[in-house]
Amino acid sequence: MHFTPLGDRALLIHLGSAIDEATHRLVRAVCARLAEEPVPGMIELVPAFASVTVHYEPTRVPNGDREASCYERFAAAVDEALHDLDAGELPPPRSIEVPVVYGGEYGPDLEGVAQQHGLAADDVVRLHTGATYRVYMLGFAPGFPYMGGLPDAIATPRRAEPRTAVPAGTVGIGGTQTGIYPLTSPGGWQLIGRTPLRLFDARRAPPTLLAVGDVVTFRAIDPNEFRALTSA
Repeated sequence: MHFTPLGDRALLIHLGSAIDEATHRLVRAVCARLAEEPVPGMIELVPAFASVTVHYEPTRVPNGDREASCYERFAAAVDEALHDLDAGELPPPRSIEVPVVYGGEYGPDLEGVAQQHGLAADDVVRLHTGATYRVYMLGFAPGFPYMGGLPDAIATPRRAEPRTAVPAGTVGIGGTQTGIYPLTSPGGWQLIGRTPLRLFDARRAPPTLLAVGDVVTFRAIDPNEFRALTSA
């Protein structure tokens, strides 16, 4: 673990260099500790694959050591808060099931993904729904989950040419990860299905459906159930 400044109002905590479960647990542990014991001046925590950014308000950082800069004082306080961090002590993760209608107009790249791996489309669906995923981080768009756990047999590179508009709720594969587009936006992932769940809603508290650390599974549904759930 080491710290670097990120501009004049944020501190970046580096926790590793790999996207793996051990590093992810450290990310969650840092966030849990600082959420329970916020450092004076702290505004927001932003977890990523192997780091946590801590945003702070300089005017609220205690001016105890006048010889030290604001960043140095804040970093020292964060370091003290994390000195005995134990990644083994984490709150249990939430488990969330995501219903998805696969293929056709909902997942136009499903057949292409299957062909790249010498599989039938049903095999891709079976593999995708048979795995358990972990939300490693949210990014790109509000509430977009980057999830690890995709079976190697269906890991597929992003499209050579991104689409200009991907519908909200679309489930995609990007390399060794799977994700869900929370809003209609451009995107280059391989689109294999769509969920009726709303991943981001500014009127909710919190506005994002998924959070870092959540455990996610997918369930295949038909278009009729998709429409029923969308109406509900």
